[in-house]
Amino acid sequence: MRFHKAEIAFFVFMLLLMAACGALYIALQGLDASHAGNLNGAHATVRTTIYAAGGLLFTGIVFGAFFIFPLIRTQVQEGGKLREMTQTLSARSDSLEQAALTDGLTGMQNRRYFDDALKEYLTEFRRINKPIGLLVLDLDHFKLVNDTHGHDVGDQVLREVSACLKNFTRYHDIAARLGGEEFAVVAPNMDVESLAKFAERIRKAVSDLVIQSGNVRLKVTTSVGVAVWDGHEDADGFYRRADRMLYQAKRQGRNRVCAA
Repeated sequence: MRFHKAEIAFFVFMLLLMAACGALYIALQGLDASHAGNLNGAHATVRTTIYAAGGLLFTGIVFGAFFIFPLIRTQVQEGGKLREMTQTLSARSDSLEQAALTDGLTGMQNRRYFDDALKEYLTEFRRINKPIGLLVLDLDHFKLVNDTHGHDVGDQVLREVSACLKNFTRYHDIAARLGGEEFAVVAPNMDVESLAKFAERIRKAVSDLVIQSGNVRLKVTTSVGVAVWDGHEDADGFYRRADRMLYQAKRQGRNRVCAA
């Protein structure tokens, strides 16, 4: 077993104090002997022992003040720095983890978060036997926005559509930007009818947006695919079914909702 410097110093300090206490005990015994009449030898023994005890106590005090205390203070400072470093690294790790799960442009959850959350939701809702809905949205003719007005305007469109989705979703819904101009919403406890109405409200809200970016003022629309989990399919199958409904909405003319 290896001891730290501070531990060794503490043991030495304790040994010095114990030795001093022992020397004082011997001195006290010598005093008892002097009272008993053995004066010459007793006085010499007492004097020598008291000097030795005093020397040991003085050495212990100096040792503690100039060696043990600086070691302990250094360890406390190092421990404080280590705790601060650990907290900083932990906060940085949390920040990096949050960044890894968040879309940098819109502040929404990203595809990675969506995929993990959808799997967890399906596991839980399979257990409690409750419905769960999924919306997959894609902005119509978004490439034309970028080509005509530039990516800065396109980015502003994405941010405002994201804000619209956040405003319409409930606290337990999951709204995410999957990439490009595609978004998704996981909506627990919704059947086909209520989910279609919910999707229609979102579609209309997006189409009502008036987006201002510099001198550019424009409106956009979105197509929405809707599916309610059948209780058996996995997350990928569930997403693909909603995605097929999205492309059906595109084929039917865009700016509409199609439900599976």
